[in-house]
Amino acid sequence: MADGDRKRNRSRSVVDDLPLHIKDQVDAMLLDTRYTYRDIAFFLAEQGFSISKSAIGRYALRVGRATQRLMEAQEQTKALIELIKKNPEADYTEGGLQIMAGELTKKLAQAEEEWDNMPLDKAARVMVALSRTKVYKDRVRQEMQKKIELAFAGMEADLMAAIKSDPQLAAELKAVLSKAKEKMMADD
Repeated sequence: MADGDRKRNRSRSVVDDLPLHIKDQVDAMLLDTRYTYRDIAFFLAEQGFSISKSAIGRYALRVGRATQRLMEAQEQTKALIELIKKNPEADYTEGGLQIMAGELTKKLAQAEEEWDNMPLDKAARVMVALSRTKVYKDRVRQEMQKKIELAFAGMEADLMAAIKSDPQLAAELKAVLSKAKEKMMADD
């Protein structure tokens, strides 16, 4: 089977195959630090299921990692929502891109084997997509800066024509416009 045709299998545990009500009890016991893996294995044996402590431990690690990823995603979403609430004019794509880049970096750092087995064409597509996103973002920023410059130049010309008779007022207004333009052009 070629690398591109290979299917990834999800990890399964014998705990996953338990009846739902028993599995729910195991999950609850794993959350309660009073229970050891031995206690859980004993509980399962009483229910008629022979599952080793190590199998319970592996299941707990897998479930714990999934829970941790979910909690991290929820925290990132909350932070992005707060950013949006506080800064309605903010560039939301920037926040999303930062979250995505952080998660991709974490994934790459933790998934050495998966990275090694990733088909070259897929890795190239991911790299191209990231590059296109960066180019698009830079192009949009440049276009916005050009529009801001044109708008301020037009506004400055109109205002200068209106206050031609007062050179001091004209100089003050020009300084105010320059300061506003600098703030608008800043890359914050």
